[in-house]
Order: sequence, then C-alpha cells, then structure tokens
Amino acid sequence: MGKYDDIINMPVHFSVVHPRMSVADRAAQFASFAALDGHSEAVAEEGRLTCERPVFDEDKAAALDEKLQKAISSPGREIKVTCFIPDDKKQGGAYVTICGALRIADEYEGKLILSDKTEISFKNIWDIEL
Repeated sequence: MGKYDDIINMPVHFSVVHPRMSVADRAAQFASFAALDGHSEAVAEEGRLTCERPVFDEDKAAALDEKLQKAISSPGREIKVTCFIPDDKKQGGAYVTICGALRIADEYEGKLILSDKTEISFKNIWDIEL
C-alpha cells in the first residue's frame, strides 16, 4: 500500500463562498515582482564611457591663455570653445564643443558667459577658436 492511497481518489473541494480565481488574475499577482530591480540601469551606467580631465603642459597653457585674452578683449565675437564637462556620477567627464557669441568674461568667478547664458569655467576650457 502507497503513502497516499487513502486520499488519492477523494473528490476536490471547491468553495461555494469564494469564487475560483482566473488564471490571468493569478498571474497578475506575480507580474510586478522584479528580483533585480534597477539592475539594467546600473549595467548601462557602468558601461557608459568617460574621459580623463585634461592636463596642460606649459606650452599648451600659454597658447590657451593667449587665445583666452584675445576672446576677452572682443566681447560679442563668435567663438568655438572645446571644454571638459565633469560627469556627475562617475570619475572623468566628456569633451564638448560649444559655439556662441561671447557676452562677458567674468574673471572674478573664472568663467566665460555666452550670449545664450551658457557658462564655461576657465579651468575646463581645452581650446578656443575665434
């Protein structure tokens, strides 16, 4: 005689008070469960590449300072600035080229302000084309 022979042929009990749940409703109970919530976002962030902050040698710094002085001396002139934008989430950042008319050079704050109110810090400037 087997372990469950006494109950194997008994009828199945269905409640009269509680109706049977549909298969779709049963599946919906578990649909919102995500064991690795945020995992794909973390993988995408880790795979995003950043560049290192530039390091100037003396010649490059002198040439950049000369270009910066020419740009400052002629406000309203169209300039093309290649600058380093630090990343908010990771070490490093990205190089971005911004074009616009120079509105003012705030030497106290150490930044260029373009006519569209874009602010570029002197320490992040890599190159300037006049």
